[in-house]
Amino acid sequence: MTPVQRIAGLAVLVLLLMASAAGVTWQVQDWRLGKQLFERLSAQSAAHQGQLDAITNEAWRQQKAEQDKRLAIEQQIAVQDQQHTQELSDAQRNQASLRDRLATADVRLSVLLDGTDTASRCDVPAAPGAAGAVHAARRAQLDPAHAQRIIAITDEGDNGLIALRACQDYVRAINHSH
Repeated sequence: MTPVQRIAGLAVLVLLLMASAAGVTWQVQDWRLGKQLFERLSAQSAAHQGQLDAITNEAWRQQKAEQDKRLAIEQQIAVQDQQHTQELSDAQRNQASLRDRLATADVRLSVLLDGTDTASRCDVPAAPGAAGAVHAARRAQLDPAHAQRIIAITDEGDNGLIALRACQDYVRAINHSH
């Protein structure tokens, strides 16, 4: 081989070694960057998972608090419902007793008359009888059938008032929860 060929071969060999070293350098650099990227992604993933865990825990805590609040309201409403049911039952029992007493003439309903009303010309004496409890007031006794109708009307009114009070208590319980 001629010296020119040797120099050319040596130049080619040097170029090949340089290209190979550059390739190895790029490969090492690629591995290093890949490792750094993986470490960064792992750190970001861990931070993101920590945030997701914190959000999930807070959501569970809020859901539990809302469930506890709803349960407390439901219990309060159940107690109120039981109280109103008892009150309605007592009122109905008292009304039935009063109707029975009116039917058996054990009790009579009467109304006070206006003693100054001269237009009515009612001939009810102003002085009470021997068995009267109201002194110096003019009274008229109601027919038992009319008394029963009046009691029925007051029964419906009492039931309506009890139902209204139950609704108001329910609305108050719901509004206090929010």
